[in-house]
Amino acid sequence: MPIEFSPWVAEQQANVELALSAALPQAAPAGLCRAMRYAVLDGGKRLRPLLVLATAEAVGAPAALAMRAACAVEMIHAYSLVHDDMPCMDNDVLRRGKPTVHVQFGEASALLAGDALQAQAFEVLLPEDGSVPAALSVRWCRLLAVASGACGMAGGQAIDLASVGVALDQSALTQMHRLKTGALLQASVMMGAACADISAAQTQALARYGAALGLAFQVVDDVLDVTADASTLGKTAGKDAANDKPTFVSLMGITQAQAHADALLDEAHQALAHTGLTAVERLHQLADWVARRSH
Repeated sequence: MPIEFSPWVAEQQANVELALSAALPQAAPAGLCRAMRYAVLDGGKRLRPLLVLATAEAVGAPAALAMRAACAVEMIHAYSLVHDDMPCMDNDVLRRGKPTVHVQFGEASALLAGDALQAQAFEVLLPEDGSVPAALSVRWCRLLAVASGACGMAGGQAIDLASVGVALDQSALTQMHRLKTGALLQASVMMGAACADISAAQTQALARYGAALGLAFQVVDDVLDVTADASTLGKTAGKDAANDKPTFVSLMGITQAQAHADALLDEAHQALAHTGLTAVERLHQLADWVARRSH
């Protein structure tokens, strides 16, 4: 991987952290903002914002414009983690190397923090100062709403909860994760793409890239849940097996699951080759980062 990738990631992660801190409320009733800021700041790879920013770069859009979409998608991701970790769902106690929000602040505050983050994401996409064209705000909001709702992330989570102890075949497992994990990752790419006027063919190729990368992320996540420890992952390892959840590893085994991730990585690279865009090196690098990561 080119040596310049890591400095770019570090720089963009720092930029995203500053933008998120500015976009999150500093005050809210009954200390709600503390739980919101705890859920979002000081942790995570920021993969979704990086995908927004790298895609915007690829289509020639200003980074300052794309940063709003980057922050919004990360707020939606953070809210989903807060709710996913709660006792009524996965009942996890560790996230991003620190206690989960419901452990730190209580279940009621965690629920409200997630709700507020979801609303805050759309507020970020709809500034009052005219800094974002109205048509772009509408496009962003629709992409994010579809990816996070019943036909996206929330729908995938519903399938996940209903599938405990159920032996899903590869088609059903793939569909679950295309919704639960892949939809928001793909939306990150599409929100970056929406920042500029590109052709339908380029949009479709970027959508294929986002879909392949989104599924590859989950396959690798399933492998790491078995092969990595909690200190490396920053979250509880082995939870899927302990909860009798279907995974690509339980379906295929570790070797075949990793081979499947490699094939999806190839799909992502091939999709980028069909965009006709020249500034896609960061997107290639991000795909490699996803498929080759150790945590």
